[in-house]
Amino acid sequence: MAAKTVTIEEAQMHLSELLALVKQGKEVIIAKGKEPLAKLAPLPQSKENKTHVPRVFGEYQGNIWVSDDFDAPLPDAFWLGSNNT
Repeated sequence: MAAKTVTIEEAQMHLSELLALVKQGKEVIIAKGKEPLAKLAPLPQSKENKTHVPRVFGEYQGNIWVSDDFDAPLPDAFWLGSNNT
């Protein structure tokens, strides 16, 4: 989803419309000339009004890895505060 980019002047004139886009889940970038200055983005929903989005099995496959020795004991130097590891 690409964010909509508007100038400061456009943001001032069309704030209501931009907030309607944000309410739909879109992001709006406010720029001065070609330099982005701010981003309007939806706030995270609270638990009371959050709609359930099912998790997709395997969605992050290949993006996450765990070292083979992630549960290996830490060396004594770690616990004793020695700089010589």
